[in-house]
Amino acid sequence: MDAGFPVLRLRRLRTSAAMRALVREVDLTAAHLIYPLFLVPGHGVREAIPSLPGQFHLSPDQAAWEAANAVADGITSFLIFGRPGPGGKNERGSGAWDPDGAAQQGVRAIKDRVPDALVAADVCLCAYTTSGHCGVVRAGTVAVDNDATLPLLAETATSLAQAGADVVAPSDIMDGRVGAIRTALDQAGLEETAILSYAAKFASQFYGPFRDAEDSAPVTGDRRSYQLDGGNLRQALLEVTLDLQEGADMVMVKPALAYLDVIAAVRQRCNAPIVAYNVSGEYAMVEAAAQRGWADGVTMAIEVLRSIRRAGADAIITYHARQVARYLG
Repeated sequence: MDAGFPVLRLRRLRTSAAMRALVREVDLTAAHLIYPLFLVPGHGVREAIPSLPGQFHLSPDQAAWEAANAVADGITSFLIFGRPGPGGKNERGSGAWDPDGAAQQGVRAIKDRVPDALVAADVCLCAYTTSGHCGVVRAGTVAVDNDATLPLLAETATSLAQAGADVVAPSDIMDGRVGAIRTALDQAGLEETAILSYAAKFASQFYGPFRDAEDSAPVTGDRRSYQLDGGNLRQALLEVTLDLQEGADMVMVKPALAYLDVIAAVRQRCNAPIVAYNVSGEYAMVEAAAQRGWADGVTMAIEVLRSIRRAGADAIITYHARQVARYLG
């Protein structure tokens, strides 16, 4: 053999689908995917969300139906977001902990319909406050009062856990909120309810379609005073460390695609499960390309999701969950 010719032909490991599957380093299955659902008050409501093609505002009964169909596709985990009821929004966002709120009713309905499904519920006030901020705003300012917000988040988490949520997921990015929620849950006898902390949540332009779906954009100001700055990896790692010390069971990096390095760094730093949020703007880009015929949307989504897994995520929140699960079979 010519000494200059490579002895190792790596193409031998790519000769067939079976061979490629055999040596694949990172797998992607439906079990790795968490499907977000947008809950609204009412009955029989299933309204398309224009900014998120293929996604819907769902009343609790319709959410249970959607979850059952997703389970048939192979999805086993869900993340619930709610909208306020007839009382609307107020300064404190009290609709967030209403035991008869759309999110709470949706959790109960899904658990009744598919009891083995894992149901996580987002914990935040932004969809419920008149300010559109994730906490209580100090009078005459646009600044969120961190410490005044903590008991409201704890009450919201407790309400959702009492409705049957297996996991509560605080997304507000207030300092100390994981500890406050863990204490409240334990005092309520809900010590088995897990906390998935949005630990490394960055201020981002990729949230636009979600804020439209939830009607949760800030009325004035922005969220840069509490969400992470995109240039700060070390600060993200510190946030993760602090949330785990306060009692988080899992941690999240959000968004995913522009922060794959953060996912990888968190993976190296901690052994806790890592969830990445493939957010609305990332979903919308893939859907826009697919609608214009520039790419096959499902296979592009799989490529995106596999990259997130390869970076180190154990699970991924994605609006593509059902499409990808059906494709993977």
